[in-house]
Amino acid sequence: MMRRIQIVLALALSVAWMALPMRAQHVISRNSAPVSAMVDSTAQKSATDDPNYIIGAQDVLDVSVWKEPELSREIPVRPDGKISLPLLNDVMAAGLTPEQLAGQLTSGLNKYMTNPQVTVIVTQINSKRIYILGEVARAGSYMLLPEMTVLQALSNAGGFTPYANLKNIYVLRQESGKQTKLFFNYKEVISGKSTAQNVALKSGDTIVVP
Repeated sequence: MMRRIQIVLALALSVAWMALPMRAQHVISRNSAPVSAMVDSTAQKSATDDPNYIIGAQDVLDVSVWKEPELSREIPVRPDGKISLPLLNDVMAAGLTPEQLAGQLTSGLNKYMTNPQVTVIVTQINSKRIYILGEVARAGSYMLLPEMTVLQALSNAGGFTPYANLKNIYVLRQESGKQTKLFFNYKEVISGKSTAQNVALKSGDTIVVP
C-alpha cells in the first residue's frame, strides 16, 4: 500500500512539473543551483564562534563572494593589517569584526556589480599570542585560543624543568599603559584550591615560570 502511494505521488509531481511553462521550469532550475553554492561557500569552518572577534595581523580569512569564484579566496592579513583583493586593491581588515569587513567589501564591490553577497570567515587565528618564559621545556610564543587559561597555556609548554618554582608562577599583563602581575600557584590550582588564579589569558600576556 505504501509503495502504491509513493508511485502515485511521484506521478503527480511529474505531471505537475510537465504542466509548468518552460520558462517557469528554467527559473526553478536556475534558482535551485545557488542554494548548494551558498552552502558550499559557507562550509569552511570558522576558527572562532565569537561574532565580536576582532581581526588582527597574520590572521587568515576566507573571503567568499557568491557566484564570483575569481574574487573569492583564502588570504592572510598582512602585518600592516590590510588584505588585497581584485577590484578593491588594499582593504584594511585589522580592527574589524568579520561581519564589519564583509560589509565594507560589499560596499566596495557595489561599484562593480549588482547586489554582491560577501561572507568573511576567520579560518586561522594567528594575531592573538601569549608568551611562556622560564623553567619550562618549550619556552616561546603560543597562539592564544578563545578562553584559554593559565593552566591550559602551561600544558602546551611541555612540562616544567626540575628547577621550576611552581608556587610563584606569575602572568605579566600590560593594561592601560601599566604592567600588572597576576600570581599563579600551580600546586594550589591543580589541587582545586585558589582556582580563581587560573584566569583567562589576554593577547600579549607573558607567563613567567621562575
